Amino acid sequence: MVFWSGIILLLLISSVSGGSTAADATEECNFFAGSWAVDETYPLYTAASCPFVEHEFSCVKNGRPDLGYTKYRWQPLDCDLTRFDGKLFLEKFRGKNILFVGDSLSRNQWQSLTCMIHSAVPDTPYTLTRVGDVSIFSFTEYEVKVMLERNVFLVDVVKEEIGRVLKLDSINGGSAKLWESIHFLIFNTWHWWNRRGPSQPWDYIQIGKEVLKDMDRMVAFEKAVTTWGRWVDLNIDPQKSKVFFQGISPSHYNGTLWGEPRAKSCAGQKEPVAGSVYPGGLPPAVAVLKAALSKIKKPVQLLDVTELSLLRKDGHPSNYGLGGRIGLDCSHWCLAGVPDTWNLIFYNLII
Repeated sequence: MVFWSGIILLLLISSVSGGSTAADATEECNFFAGSWAVDETYPLYTAASCPFVEHEFSCVKNGRPDLGYTKYRWQPLDCDLTRFDGKLFLEKFRGKNILFVGDSLSRNQWQSLTCMIHSAVPDTPYTLTRVGDVSIFSFTEYEVKVMLERNVFLVDVVKEEIGRVLKLDSINGGSAKLWESIHFLIFNTWHWWNRRGPSQPWDYIQIGKEVLKDMDRMVAFEKAVTTWGRWVDLNIDPQKSKVFFQGISPSHYNGTLWGEPRAKSCAGQKEPVAGSVYPGGLPPAVAVLKAALSKIKKPVQLLDVTELSLLRKDGHPSNYGLGGRIGLDCSHWCLAGVPDTWNLIFYNLII
């Protein structure tokens, strides 16, 4: 098996709309290196064409007055991305299921994909149901399910006599059985690893028989991803399931990192960072994640969205998210917006 490590992908690139060839079949294309370009045919959908977007991502409905952030298309350096075709997606993957597993950034990407498909085929009936921690968006005519499971650490959190225990070397929850039956799996974990105080959803950390009150969170993150990787190697059949990891979605709370020292957050940002390289560099978690993924023997594709998302300081809800004018969200993303590009790359990889 070939482990799809790093971000250089040898792909067979299909033709872009209009009939021109995107790249020769033998040419290497890195979908994750590029820059943002204004495209007046964007966005791929609007708030009106996707009425089920949750409040925290629906920036236009929440009063954001500028729409420029919706008009950017990601342009890889060495090739083109085939434009999303929702009808083709449903036809090609009839009877298949897709599952996002992770935190609210997974929900961000899940909602984006459901909007992209629904807006392309608005008359196609759908249902939206929830069973436990799993939300199921079904395009019933095509028997395609796009699902989301909230699972912020991927490893187990178990209630015991001493309290809630985060078990870094254990994946025994019932949800893991669901994972084995899915055709396309997109996992994510990171943003909850630095939670402290009332928002921290565990009381102790356990590794083997050792129980700790706390530990270096980056080390804990690495151990959890390594445990998840072992689960993939033991349980995934690559002939039946394709596995992806969402990568590290960045936040923008420090303007110094993008060359604007006076900016204390993403508030008021209306344009991406110019060029292809983020001045502040990559978050340390990216290297830790890639090291953990490199240990996996089964095929796992990293959706290495960090750099392209770092360039989009303008794409967050800011004061037009869950907290409204009294809140400030520079972690999640407006929809339509940046997660559409994550899904567009995902689409190009599987179509």
